[in-house]
Amino acid sequence: VGRWYDYRKGVAPAEKQRQSSLVAVNYRLIELDSEARQLRFRHPELQIDLGGIAKGYAVDRALELLVERGIQNASVSAGGDTGLLGDRRGRPWMVGIRNPRRQDDVALSLPLESLAFSTSGDYERYFIDPDTGERIHHIINPRTGRSSSGIISASVMGPSGFDTDPLSTTVFVLGVERGLALIDSLAEFDAVLIDDSGVVHYSSGLVE
Repeated sequence: VGRWYDYRKGVAPAEKQRQSSLVAVNYRLIELDSEARQLRFRHPELQIDLGGIAKGYAVDRALELLVERGIQNASVSAGGDTGLLGDRRGRPWMVGIRNPRRQDDVALSLPLESLAFSTSGDYERYFIDPDTGERIHHIINPRTGRSSSGIISASVMGPSGFDTDPLSTTVFVLGVERGLALIDSLAEFDAVLIDDSGVVHYSSGLVE
């Protein structure tokens, strides 16, 4: 479905395009042959987009390379994904969560060390529908093919970007209640969510 959106030009798919593409949004249509290192798509409309998973993994790999070279303290960032190695010379790293509606403002900052931190938001790639005033952004609900609603920023922290990157997108789509329930069911992960009313929500590990 995502290929029908053009956020620079303010283009969203027509309803017919959206509905015809939704039938191909199904991970069960992907067949993986691990031994041959091959993928087969069982639907002609199916495509893979690495948005939401690739940068977290790239940050992990960058940190691994630094560790191999003897680096003990570092911060690596790629867009909304950050990896922290150790602390900041005896003090925690201060990681800010951007105010989703004020580009140069920080909504809140967290003292963190030795973990990964990923944020998904509706403010990076979007346009405003001139007819409805709706914000059309790049985090698409796979059930509807439309921009997800209810949350405007979802930040997840945990041991690796390989996990926090897809989890932040997943939580964004699930919404506050189901998203926090998911995070609370996973050991070593926490989340900070900002809903579309501007209210900040925390996972249980951050409020205990």
